[in-house]
Amino acid sequence: MSKIKVGILFGGKSAEHEISIQSAKNIIEALDVNKYETVLIHIDKQGYWKHLPEPGQLALVETGESLVVEGGETRVALTPQSSGALIPLENMPLNQTIDVVFPILHGPFGEDGTVQGLLKLADIPFVGPGVLGSAVGMDKDIMKRLLLQSGLPVGPFLVCKKSDPRPDFTMVSNTLGLPLFVKPANLGSSVGISKVESESEFEKAIQLAFSFDRKIVIEANIKGREIECGVLGNDHPVASIPGEIIPTHNFYSYEAKYLDKKGAEIEIPARITPEQTQAIRDMAVKVFEVLACEGLSRVDFFLTDEGKIFVNEINTMPGFTAISMYPKMWEYTGISYSGLIDRLIQLALERYKEENGLRTGF
Repeated sequence: MSKIKVGILFGGKSAEHEISIQSAKNIIEALDVNKYETVLIHIDKQGYWKHLPEPGQLALVETGESLVVEGGETRVALTPQSSGALIPLENMPLNQTIDVVFPILHGPFGEDGTVQGLLKLADIPFVGPGVLGSAVGMDKDIMKRLLLQSGLPVGPFLVCKKSDPRPDFTMVSNTLGLPLFVKPANLGSSVGISKVESESEFEKAIQLAFSFDRKIVIEANIKGREIECGVLGNDHPVASIPGEIIPTHNFYSYEAKYLDKKGAEIEIPARITPEQTQAIRDMAVKVFEVLACEGLSRVDFFLTDEGKIFVNEINTMPGFTAISMYPKMWEYTGISYSGLIDRLIQLALERYKEENGLRTGF
């Protein structure tokens, strides 16, 4: 049998570009070379798609805190109904097709439904949630409102658009208390997030969050442990054993996640009761289903000292390095890193086959 050609789509026009590159590198190294052939497509920070000619290789150069992809690249595109055929945008020959795409992209222009819509138009299977699940999972405002409507526990929050009057610190702090958190509505990996304890910090936090997004979310501080749980599947999703993040910083910031090797401790399984473990696993699956997700997601929770569980957020394309929480939780649950990637690709192909069986005419 011929190998399945997996398009690894990575990089992206977002603040999480470097995280995506690191995830892609680990996925490429873990794919079963007897079953899969990788086709590498790097999306640079300007949004250009570039095909890397050497299959299965990703050469990186570190420049300060950045990762730079090394090697010759040909600009390419996917067009509607191209069925996986890459179209060169430069005067260079290219005979390359893809059977399935693994869009290991984080943040806007990748995890928010935009790329998922393009891949559907191109008529090609892809790993992870579709347009709707990706879009609502990225927008913290819409996500929280859907969860609340479904009776799931979410902490108090306020939403402010850039066109709205500037939020008043006194009103916000009286409503949500202090400390509080200010976040861009559509971003991940703790980019643009600030913990606020004073009016001067509040103004800086608002300015920072609005530099990343036109809509921001202001959240009450929930004092509790940070518990995460992986979900895997399409129509019948299952949840992993939960893990716990124990930050050594003031909160689990971008620096704590990616720049400081001692920024957090990870415990898998989380040291919680069997009842709490089951409640979190059940809730993670419900969050996944309420937000119309497919394939994979990681659901993040707060567990208070009183035993209350709050949903923090969902990540529809969580970090996928070999030491990221999502694959590590599944490893403990019984699925290896390479086995997990294989299962995700198969889920993508299964969903594509089902969707292609639907009627398109009347």
